[in-house]
Amino acid sequence: MLAAARAAEIGASVVLLEKTNRPGNKLLLTGNKRCNLTNAKELDDFIAMYGSNGRFLYSSFGRFFRDDLMALLGRYGVETKTEPDGRVFPASNRAEDVVNALQRYMDDCGVRLRTNAKVTSIHVAAQRMIGVQIDKELVPAAAVVLATGGASYPETGSSGDGYRLASEVGHTMVGLRPALVPLIVREIDFAKSMQGVTLRNVRLTACRCEADLIDPFPTLATDYGRGIGGRKPPRPVIESRTGEMMITHFGISGPMVLLMSLAVVDALERGPVSVSIDLFPGLDHGQLQQRLQGDFDRYGNRSLRHLLDGLLPHKAVDPLLQITGIRPDRLGHQITAGERERLAGLFKSLRFNIKGPLPISAGTVTAGGVSLDEIDPKTMASHLVQGLYFSGEVMDLDADTGGYNLQAAFSTGYVAGEEAARAVLGKTG
Repeated sequence: MLAAARAAEIGASVVLLEKTNRPGNKLLLTGNKRCNLTNAKELDDFIAMYGSNGRFLYSSFGRFFRDDLMALLGRYGVETKTEPDGRVFPASNRAEDVVNALQRYMDDCGVRLRTNAKVTSIHVAAQRMIGVQIDKELVPAAAVVLATGGASYPETGSSGDGYRLASEVGHTMVGLRPALVPLIVREIDFAKSMQGVTLRNVRLTACRCEADLIDPFPTLATDYGRGIGGRKPPRPVIESRTGEMMITHFGISGPMVLLMSLAVVDALERGPVSVSIDLFPGLDHGQLQQRLQGDFDRYGNRSLRHLLDGLLPHKAVDPLLQITGIRPDRLGHQITAGERERLAGLFKSLRFNIKGPLPISAGTVTAGGVSLDEIDPKTMASHLVQGLYFSGEVMDLDADTGGYNLQAAFSTGYVAGEEAARAVLGKTG
């Protein structure tokens, strides 16, 4: 929508071909329908959230970035707010307001919108764009912006069509895989027994090994991962973060899991991956034992189940005790030193073997896509086909949650639309 509006704004004749019955379907779902537009991070920190491919975006962000986006939306009555964690939302908390603003921007600039118009192929002659095919109709076009999204949330229309269309005209695809996606564990029955348990202020560490090979006494006190200062974690750690997660009927999910999922998915291609959950990251193994012993001494006539209810989510107590082999009805003063050590060890390193991610359709974004080596970062133009431009998730660009993926889509869309129009109109500068 932004690419089409910007192209029309500078004078091109533009038609937006929308596969579904209305544009912006996926945008309506973002940020729990609140639309996390962008983020308040400084530019270099912002770029770091995309990993090694982030540098591709410097040029686009230099031309259309956060303040430009907020100003554009403000022109159409959408005020924004920045939350304490840096995420930027419409003040109304309504994604629909953003979609409507972009629709009005297109209308004002004279974009023709055709809905239920699924593009089946791109037509190229002598490596120049000549048009796109819709069923039996050829829509002539000297320039085309491919803004089809990824393969996540296919019900919104982003079902991976762009990857096929780009491949058919010679572009290379970097391996597609889900990002920001929940993970399936091998210990499925154990996960089911704790389904729905939310764990807050815990440390989640992913490792390149089987679960039984993870260090039973974790000492990590630093977060490692994409966008966190570029520090390399100690082997065999892949990433380690503190925050919130949840146990599901198939495995693990929640904010921390989604952030770490792409690194885990990539590591699974090379060997086994497991995770360790430190339920008490503020205490080392010895301190946790002392904490437990203090509770056992103070409330020695209470059952172990009752004692642990004050430390752990209620639904997690019995499944965790089952792992230790300690009966939940044992009294606190009956717990031996060895049993206390087993409890502390489990609470410091609750482990799962990762089987794999949920499918791409369940991911928030799709990692991989059109190789950035084949796209000009200054113009979003294809190096292979004259008149073909790219924007958004169809390219090999993805980032963590927090508004980064949408900002990349807005910025690259704006630049692609402008450059495509300038090329058609013969404008420069």
